[in-house]
Amino acid sequence: MIYEDNNCLYLRNGNELLEVKPWGQNSFRVRSTKYATYTDDNHALSEPVSAYQAVVAVNEGQRQGTITNGKLTAKIDAFKNLSFYNQNGDLLLKGYQRNRVDDMSAGSNQDKINHFNSALNIDSREFKTLTGGDFELKVRFESDPNEKLFGMGQYQQDFLNLKNAKLELAHRNSQASVPFVLSSKGYGMLWNNPAIGDVNFAKNLTEWHALSTKELDYWVTCGDQPSEIEENYANVTGKVPMMPDFAMGYWQCKLRYRTQDELLEAAREFKRRQLPISVIVIDYFHWPKSGEFTFDKTYWPDPEKMIKELHGWASN
Repeated sequence: MIYEDNNCLYLRNGNELLEVKPWGQNSFRVRSTKYATYTDDNHALSEPVSAYQAVVAVNEGQRQGTITNGKLTAKIDAFKNLSFYNQNGDLLLKGYQRNRVDDMSAGSNQDKINHFNSALNIDSREFKTLTGGDFELKVRFESDPNEKLFGMGQYQQDFLNLKNAKLELAHRNSQASVPFVLSSKGYGMLWNNPAIGDVNFAKNLTEWHALSTKELDYWVTCGDQPSEIEENYANVTGKVPMMPDFAMGYWQCKLRYRTQDELLEAAREFKRRQLPISVIVIDYFHWPKSGEFTFDKTYWPDPEKMIKELHGWASN
């Protein structure tokens, strides 16, 4: 059953409830749950957004519905698949389904043409129950082989275009996972789910995977330029604050300064040569024991005196 409620588009599919909700300019938040209610955790969507009045249309006879927010339109077809279009009617993103539908009487002729009727039995949204009540979740989209994808944080790799790459969705030392991807087709997508998992931008499909979660949650936006997409993203997740003045200059860092004398010797040499320096980084293992956030007196006998000397140069 597809219906409208409070300016949102909903799909009731057995025990699944899918919601498409306007969330910022030219943007939708998509949630799906198999619980009675959503968790109401906003996760990365931390910024308050203005109420955007969407245009919702439900065709009960064809069992389909659309919702439009500015330049972005989302459509749920008769086969329970979700797709997104820009203001020109260009397809941006579509759920990947390879399943058999026995009842082809509903839906528009175009829906029937676009549906991939297959015995593979693969759904675009797959919830697998886990012991304890959570789900392993996979969300699949059709892949455009000519599409270029960018973003996703910082990974140890030497390529910019992420198409045909598989990425772990987890933070590690020297790896920062920020699951927002920007497409050359003119859309951006945030995987708004803090679960450990992975994403595969494969040639034949795109698959987002959460190992353990309570619900599906992602955000989609579109724009005519990458800057417009980035602005929409910043408006809902938060804008980067200006760095303080002291952080704008040269940072001296190495692996690592082991003692107070070693650090001061390097800092005094910068001072002697009149080389500008804003920050000097001690780095790690300055503590007596792991987790004890203080200085080991054996190697750092007087941190307060050291800091006063360094700050004294800055004030001069």
